[in-house]
Amino acid sequence: MIDRASRFSGLWQKYLLSVSRIALIRGDFFSRSRASFFSLAILVVLFFSCRTPFDPEIPQTASQILVVEGYLDMQGTLSELKISRMSGLDSSQSPSPETAALIYLESSVGTKYYLEEDSEGRYLFQYNLGFDDTYRLFIELQDGERYQSAPLTPIQTPEIIDVGFLRDEEGVEIFLTTQGNENADDFLWGFVETWAYRPRIGTSYIYDASIGNVRDRFSDEQISICYKSASSPDILLETSSRFQDQVVFRQTITEIPENDERIMDRYSILISQMAIDEEASKFWEILKKNSNDIGSIFSPLPSLIRGNISHIDDPAIPVVGQVSLGVIRQKRLFVDLQDVTPWNFVDPQFNDCIVSAEAVYQVDYQRIFGSGDIVPVVPIMERTTIVAFYPTYRRCADCSLYASPILPDFWEED
Repeated sequence: MIDRASRFSGLWQKYLLSVSRIALIRGDFFSRSRASFFSLAILVVLFFSCRTPFDPEIPQTASQILVVEGYLDMQGTLSELKISRMSGLDSSQSPSPETAALIYLESSVGTKYYLEEDSEGRYLFQYNLGFDDTYRLFIELQDGERYQSAPLTPIQTPEIIDVGFLRDEEGVEIFLTTQGNENADDFLWGFVETWAYRPRIGTSYIYDASIGNVRDRFSDEQISICYKSASSPDILLETSSRFQDQVVFRQTITEIPENDERIMDRYSILISQMAIDEEASKFWEILKKNSNDIGSIFSPLPSLIRGNISHIDDPAIPVVGQVSLGVIRQKRLFVDLQDVTPWNFVDPQFNDCIVSAEAVYQVDYQRIFGSGDIVPVVPIMERTTIVAFYPTYRRCADCSLYASPILPDFWEED
């Protein structure tokens, strides 16, 4: 049996954290005094029990809270707003996206700038707007519920001074340097990573049933190099006034562990820098603490975090939301395998992949290659004519089974 003291300590810490968070949701959930009372009671219960976990009851309404999150760019960079419904604390389901909402940003003189839904719960914004005005965001859901933001004053985000990377014994650290000013002190960063992905065995050949033969692959049929992408899972914040001359020097953006897949060939990261006001910084700091405790930004949240979004018709209805206006500054960095060598990535799913020593001759092309499960790899020549191929399984040679074969628009080669 697990040590009683250790189990008690762990459960007690989790419980105190849950209760203190739940107390923040609304007064009718738990008051602080009741939370203290229940804390004392549970202390006694847990002390005499090592097998029965405590599961606090969370009101069902907590799983219906609207979540709004976004940073809208004022100088034409495509930006987005995400809207969803919060998952319950004990739910394993992802948040439910809010679709078909009417959303617009309205200036102080009444000009409206509408957001368009790109995918479920994701609304795009792309306008050039003035910084000498104030704005307010309005949201109307399908069921008629209406929400609005507090007045929004845009912030000019300073440029990113530099981005770079450092190779050390633990892997690769990606960092940036920037400088704040009297109007832009707090920063929020995000990033999108993209990396080249290769299968264990490469091939430039394909069986073409229309001609009953193997031929070279066309460029849009290539399967030897593909591309994967991922967005930043964490909330990255910093206040520049903590540093001399407000210079944030070599701020860590992400770390890539030794021999990670992302630098098996070529890696790219697009870093976005956003200046936010003090209230937004407080919101993201609280959200960061919650997400660190329970997994990710979009995990079920045990506490309600107030932001600058409110229900128009009933301000008492809880909302988790923060919208900011400003300029998104971006820089892209590429890291190549030769920049970090030695880097010994081995994908274990290909451990049994080999090129077969048994050749497939033309008479058997349709029978062996027709299904597509086996592909031709190495040609066998007789003088200047290909007469057969050594094959392998498609799963060992086709990167499109694991990633996208489409070359990204921004991709640069050496």
